[in-house]
Amino acid sequence: MLSSDDPVLQAFAAASLISAPSLDDWPQWGGPAHDGASHEANWSSKGKPTPLWKARVGLGYSSFAVQGGRVYTLGYDPEHEQDVIHCFGADSGKELWRRAFAVEWPPHADELGEYPGTLTTPAVDGDFLFCSEREGWLRCLRTADGEVVWERNARKELRLDLQPYGFAASPMLSGERVLLNYGRMVAFDAKTGATVWRSKKDYGDAYSTPGGLVLDGKAHLAVFAGEGLAILAEEDGHERDFFEWKAREQVNAMTPVAFGARVFLSSGGARGCALVDFGGKKPKVAWESRVMRNSAAGAIAWDDHLYGFDGGALKCIDLEGKACWESECTGDALSIADGRLIFVTVDGELVVAEASPAGYHELARKQVLDRGAFRTVPVLADGRIYVRSQMGEVVACDHRSD
Repeated sequence: MLSSDDPVLQAFAAASLISAPSLDDWPQWGGPAHDGASHEANWSSKGKPTPLWKARVGLGYSSFAVQGGRVYTLGYDPEHEQDVIHCFGADSGKELWRRAFAVEWPPHADELGEYPGTLTTPAVDGDFLFCSEREGWLRCLRTADGEVVWERNARKELRLDLQPYGFAASPMLSGERVLLNYGRMVAFDAKTGATVWRSKKDYGDAYSTPGGLVLDGKAHLAVFAGEGLAILAEEDGHERDFFEWKAREQVNAMTPVAFGARVFLSSGGARGCALVDFGGKKPKVAWESRVMRNSAAGAIAWDDHLYGFDGGALKCIDLEGKACWESECTGDALSIADGRLIFVTVDGELVVAEASPAGYHELARKQVLDRGAFRTVPVLADGRIYVRSQMGEVVACDHRSD
């Protein structure tokens, strides 16, 4: 770690940390409000017929962070056994810089099937980029050139066991802190990387990026891990509540969705989903069913409804746990912008559809990716939609309004 008198850290301290997000930015997992939705309205559903640009970034499912005309993502280079952080110009697709770090390929990589490569999404704020990776490293880099400001090896420092799929939660930015789920939740000082607090308990496999909610007038984190859902005070990590939820055949990987004091959680396979009320002294299940069985990406809320892929099929449900509709579209991940769903099908087609409980209404569809699995959350930022395949093909689609 750099010393406190290093000019890079001095510049960091002078910077405006965790600035107010622009409607045209997508600075971290979940976007401007960390909820998978954007209110950006000045964009075309149909878009241009040909891509704005393409790039190759290596293996993985990492999504994108976009700010200040730059696009950041991660990919694994199997030839050199490195995770690589890429920075592209949003308009040109020119690679402005890359930074590579040696990693150990998991000894059971052949058993991981479709999950090799990078799993996390970077987070950006102004002059600084925060990246975590599956072996437990967290790094802060300068957005100007990719120079490392500080780094922490949480796996070593917290004495954590490497989980079957690695650490897959993405960093969250809040105030002057970087929050990360390692099974044990940790808050880092964004300026120096110092530990601000860590949860007393280890909640199990850490594949889910936490959600946020307000209880008793205070900010809390909804931390979904292998053992269940923990509600922790964002200020100091104190556990307010814990709701046991083990996923049996699958994993707990989606980001919990809050509706006031109620939290929606879901797992794939036979486990299903539930809406849990944390407004009282103890958690209370409002309902539980198999109406939505999300995998890694989870469901997204829009106008008091949830949209997500239930075992691969796109579905809309209400807050009573009733299905409003189910389409024939199959996929894994989606985002929402200005009341429109954005997702990539299992065949690599980019689809835009209405986010309405009245029924599935498709607005546009075009082929954008050719080979591999397509499980990365698509990102809309400043009229451009960014998609990728597990094989590392990145495509920037021009959906700016004329």
